[in-house]
Amino acid sequence: MEMLREVEKFLRENDMPPTKFGRLVAHDPRLVLDMRMGREVRSAMQRKIRQFIDENCLKKAA
Repeated sequence: MEMLREVEKFLRENDMPPTKFGRLVAHDPRLVLDMRMGREVRSAMQRKIRQFIDENCLKKAA
């Protein structure tokens, strides 16, 4: 659930729709919606999500 909280925070702060986030991270527009419904993401996907959030937070700060 911690991962979902990080994603939700990123979406709010960046005014990004969940489907766009899913497409950009995993080519899966349902990623966030499925996470909200209880989908557990594997460690490889967690790394992709964190990397995407980290890279896009850096762009926003610059």
